[in-house]
Amino acid sequence: MSGKKTPFPTKLCIKNRQAHFAYTFLDRYTAGLMLQGTEIKSIRMGKASLQEAYCYFKEGSLWIKGMHIGGYIHGNLYNHEEKRDRQLLLQKKELQQLCKNQAKGLAIIPVELFINQRGFAKLAIVLARGKKLYDKRQTIKERDLKRTAPSDLAIG
Repeated sequence: MSGKKTPFPTKLCIKNRQAHFAYTFLDRYTAGLMLQGTEIKSIRMGKASLQEAYCYFKEGSLWIKGMHIGGYIHGNLYNHEEKRDRQLLLQKKELQQLCKNQAKGLAIIPVELFINQRGFAKLAIVLARGKKLYDKRQTIKERDLKRTAPSDLAIG
């Protein structure tokens, strides 16, 4: 046997698909998560959701609220709380940048939860500006045009 460890499977990727429709992304960051107990096991099983999650500042650190991590059911009596607030781990420079930009009226939105090569859960967050109604309509229009364009070429 060799002394090298095999890398963790990184196929797991939980996305917040609604965020692409509702926001215009400006800047992207990758943050670590402070997890407790069985939360990492549930994430590896794919039992997490970012649909209602958002980030906020509390006492100089960044937290995520509304992220759901389901309970771990395999022989465990002491599960974690599913919708608790979790602290995000970023460098001090990144926190200062995000805090400054959030004061300007921009939102910090979680878009992707994944497992990195070392086996740690990471959260991709973006600095985003909310889209207006006409921007959303334009996005729908462009998506419909992309959807119908290839089929028109096949017929003609």
